[in-house]
Amino acid sequence: MAAPAPAPARPGPPELGPAPPDRAARPSVTCSPGTAPAPARAISADPAAGKPGDPDCGALRPHLRRMPTSEKALGQARSSSPGMTPNTCCCSRGAVQRRLPILAWLPSYSVQWLKMDVIAGLSVGLTVIPQALAYAEVAGLPPQYGLYSAFMGCFVYFFLGTSRDVTLGPTAIMSLLVSFYTFHEPAYAVLLAFLSGCIQLVMGFLRLGFLLDFISCPVIKGFTSAATVTIGFGQIKNLLGLQNIPRQFFLQVYHTFLSLGETRVGDAVLGLVCMVLLLVLKLMRDHVPPLHPETPPGVRLSHGLVWVATTARNALVVSFSALMAYSFEVTGCQPFVLTGETAEGLPPVRTPPFSVTTANGTISFTRMVQDMGAGLAVVPLMGLLESIAVAKAFASQNNYRVDANQELLAIGLTNVLGSFVSSYPVTGSFGRTAVNAQSGVCTPAGGLVTGALVLLSLNYLTSQFYYIPKAALAAVIIMAVAPLFDAKIFRTLWRVKRLDLLPLCVTFLLCFWEVQYGILAGALLSVLMLLHAVARPHTQVSEGPVIVLQPASGLHFPAVEALREAILSRALEASPPRCVVLECTHVCSVDYTVVLGLGELLRDFHRRGVRMVFAGLQVPVLRALLSADLKGFQYFSTVEEAEKYLRQEPGTQPYNVSKDSVLEHKVALLED
Repeated sequence: MAAPAPAPARPGPPELGPAPPDRAARPSVTCSPGTAPAPARAISADPAAGKPGDPDCGALRPHLRRMPTSEKALGQARSSSPGMTPNTCCCSRGAVQRRLPILAWLPSYSVQWLKMDVIAGLSVGLTVIPQALAYAEVAGLPPQYGLYSAFMGCFVYFFLGTSRDVTLGPTAIMSLLVSFYTFHEPAYAVLLAFLSGCIQLVMGFLRLGFLLDFISCPVIKGFTSAATVTIGFGQIKNLLGLQNIPRQFFLQVYHTFLSLGETRVGDAVLGLVCMVLLLVLKLMRDHVPPLHPETPPGVRLSHGLVWVATTARNALVVSFSALMAYSFEVTGCQPFVLTGETAEGLPPVRTPPFSVTTANGTISFTRMVQDMGAGLAVVPLMGLLESIAVAKAFASQNNYRVDANQELLAIGLTNVLGSFVSSYPVTGSFGRTAVNAQSGVCTPAGGLVTGALVLLSLNYLTSQFYYIPKAALAAVIIMAVAPLFDAKIFRTLWRVKRLDLLPLCVTFLLCFWEVQYGILAGALLSVLMLLHAVARPHTQVSEGPVIVLQPASGLHFPAVEALREAILSRALEASPPRCVVLECTHVCSVDYTVVLGLGELLRDFHRRGVRMVFAGLQVPVLRALLSADLKGFQYFSTVEEAEKYLRQEPGTQPYNVSKDSVLEHKVALLED
């Protein structure tokens, strides 16, 4: 996604800035690279095999750092990770505010904020109405379903949202996914919203938001770029007035080029004119200079009119096209393909359809779930990913924080409740969130205005949607998704890390075939690359009479064999065999398999009459190795001390420490 445009300065709740600490900081053990304070002598788990030392156990205590303080304000009230607040009551004021962020900012709400929120809500409302109609076309559903999906998120996010900028509703990417998995059947789309919301709620309550971290940025960029191409090209048929074009991408491309001779001139001209108007208005919006306090009233009025026209450009262009189509309809000559009949009135409140009756019989709930298949995983995950990415982008820009798990609850409840009013799955909209931020929104209360505007349009304007040309809606969609295609990412990854181009390209290409295959393949490739780095960590080797090996990252069980081969080939297979110092500054934890592998290495070195010693061990690693009672295990605080010890003549005993002192040290360290 493109980076959000800077938003103008606006009044906001004073709590949005950094809040003072409201509770004592808690200590936590750090695992950053660095050696634990250690004595300048060796520690041996086997007194007979080594030269034990007598360190000061107090110097081996973990470093402490202060944890971030809790925040009380909107965008900063976030729950701590599990285990961080063991004594916090679930009914405390802070806990309630984390679950209902509205309580953090509503007591301080002011008339000035109300003014800004109303302006922002109207701006977003004028943007979402034409977009919702257009995105319903992308989802393969009747136009009214776009509006049915556009208001519930406004009301739910008012209570549960942690970002003042985010707006929930139909988006281009989510609409594309809905079209893939619901077969253009409204009943399937509504049930998918309900089931996706349930999955998202469960993830929120179980705090599973971290799972999204395994979908890397190249995978996301590959998916969004492919979706942009798919959505954009899918609107060419409406832009040119072509009929009977299939929806499968490759067939769509073939039949579109095959049918170019059937292009309707009226639709093509209108579509291109709308695209040019939208582009010009967007450029004007991006280059409108800010007002100064001493600006004359006339200039202020002109500035306001330009701002309204450019911000509501989608509504302006669609209204202009509808008036033109109505004028032609009155004359009896209609050069455009129109949207057609749209169901009037508000959506009925009813339970989601758990079965569907067709001419061939009744489709059961189980069959519907089987038909949607992978969509039950792809839709909720991509909805969460898109919404949280939008929230974090604008939170970073506007200097506040969001709670990812609370966002899961907000979007999950939106989809569940939305399914009762015939909504299809929704998520955070990047484009409308940018409009919201640039309009000066102060709190999520702006969503109430947006939701009310959508409900009013459903109740009073649906009969007028008949005259909206499909070419105009196609222009709105194409101009909305165009910024999502990030052409620079290919060049950036080529400069930064070329291997990341692999999941990007695999995801991008496979998404044209099946979205779930593209995302799954890209994510698996990213995980395999991560596992390869864990299994084969880079090891820095310093040759000499004593070999020093320094793993550049942690040691985990897949890396044991690679480390063993590296040490054996350089030390024991050489003639004569050489001693080794394993420098573990960057190793912050080891597992049981690693401990066993290191024990085998120590025995191999002992049989060949040379030594392998350790240096720079962090406290958790030292505890694990001492607990294992490895025969021949020796530890030094620095590489220099280890090399100095290994270069001594055989038989010298510079570290004469009694067996009892080693035992006392081990007991103290293990109990620490």
